[in-house]
Amino acid sequence: DSLFYLNEDKFPVLIGGEHSVSIGAIKASFDTFENLTVLQLDAHADLRDKYMGSKYSHACVMARVKEMGPFIQVGIRSMSHQETKMINRSRLYYANEIADKLAWMDRVLAQLTENVYITIDLDVFDPAIMPSTGTPEPGGLNWYTVMRLLEKVAHHKRLVGFDVVELCPNAHNKAPDFLAAKLIYQLLSNNFCHAQFRSRSPVNMAQAACQI
Repeated sequence: DSLFYLNEDKFPVLIGGEHSVSIGAIKASFDTFENLTVLQLDAHADLRDKYMGSKYSHACVMARVKEMGPFIQVGIRSMSHQETKMINRSRLYYANEIADKLAWMDRVLAQLTENVYITIDLDVFDPAIMPSTGTPEPGGLNWYTVMRLLEKVAHHKRLVGFDVVELCPNAHNKAPDFLAAKLIYQLLSNNFCHAQFRSRSPVNMAQAACQI
């Protein structure tokens, strides 16, 4: 379905659900766009070749992406021994290394290619603000750090699609649901408000998005 919509010059947005839903959309993006990099925001490396008997588990997403093309990982703070052998250290930004610093964002931008697909596992956020996810990890990123990064990417690169995954709603705490919704809203707003994207989107759509 993602490939169909991309061929129709649509802008795909996936909302999960567990992280394995991202694999098909990312494959379609690599099939459609040249010079593409995947930007992963996540607490986990997701680089296991197989997990619980499946190569397409949520723990294997980036292992499958690695077979497709380049990617950059941001916010990582948990990985298995197997995954430590799979990482590209120059393209991985640990959460504890980027806390309260901004220069790392410029390095991310320099490593990204012209076209970017963003995949966001909500556990990239600190569980103090995003507890409603399947595998929360302490020491995550705050809201404003993530917003600054996404704004910079939208300003300097061409976003071809994104997904936001791993929301596990809690009936007794609705705040994380609003965070996820606001995140999607901000990604869409960034996409249609920046001049990089107006060439492939109707002008009135861009203007309307900027006025919301």
